[in-house]
Amino acid sequence: MKQVGIVGGGGYTAGELIRILLQHPSVQLKWVKSESQQGKLISDVHQDLIGETLLSFTHELDWNIDVLFLCMGHGRSATFLAENTIPEDILVIDLSRDFRLSSNANPFVYGLPELNRAAIQNSKRIANCGCFATAIQLGLLPLAAEGWLQSDVHIQAITGATGAGQSPAATTHFSWRQNNLSVYKAFQHQHLDEIEQSVHQLQPEFGESLNFIPVRGDFARGIFASMYTKVDASFEQIKEAYSDYYAAAPFTHISANNISLKQVVNTNKCLLYLEKHDDKLLIISVIDNLLKGASGQAVQNMNLALGLKETAGLELKAMVF
Repeated sequence: MKQVGIVGGGGYTAGELIRILLQHPSVQLKWVKSESQQGKLISDVHQDLIGETLLSFTHELDWNIDVLFLCMGHGRSATFLAENTIPEDILVIDLSRDFRLSSNANPFVYGLPELNRAAIQNSKRIANCGCFATAIQLGLLPLAAEGWLQSDVHIQAITGATGAGQSPAATTHFSWRQNNLSVYKAFQHQHLDEIEQSVHQLQPEFGESLNFIPVRGDFARGIFASMYTKVDASFEQIKEAYSDYYAAAPFTHISANNISLKQVVNTNKCLLYLEKHDDKLLIISVIDNLLKGASGQAVQNMNLALGLKETAGLELKAMVF
């Protein structure tokens, strides 16, 4: 059994990660560190875990582990790694955005399995990609792989309230969020850089705009992304390209029928649906922001890096009703 530690255990993402790891057949959750919840039972904070674990949050760090997950706020992972010397043989998976962009000084591999599977399998440092970035990239990467992104891409994506984290804010209160929609960070969302980085990895000459409008939704979890762009290839060629690109991807599936968010909530799946309207291709992409967009994908990356079955611990089922 591989031993696992988590730094930053109090938020929604960490709660989902703990839940997955407690059920994983090949790992044991050894400790969870949290400054704000130190000494409390994990199940007192993440109450869906009552009866699942007797672990308490700790303040101590124990490097006698195989895997370390960093579930802290953006900017805090880089500070933590600067202040602590992590043994090189420990697999580190960071769920913040601190190491997602490539540079000569950044040893982290970008953790999108459908893009970087081989590199993830041979890495000890993995930067989990963002939730919006996951949904949008999985919609666009087959086009980039064929060199078919030749015009601007227009994207709207709606996210659930859990995407804003667990700390209360004006736009996360139930009375504000219920029966409400709002746009934020139009054309400037922080995930655009990593999306552009991945598109250029497959299609270096891409020079058009990714026009992204993020929307706050009135639901708890999930991302519904719709995007369109001009593509000269026939619809049959496009469908074949998507099928080929995701042939070995256990969690990303192309649907022949239109899709909805409930099909993926509480799963690690991404579902994609395609339509061609004259020269415009419509792509719809849906994921659970806390699973395929965060903790589920982090475990998927762990499985790949440790040589485990990619789907281990992630056989989660949607509840469509």
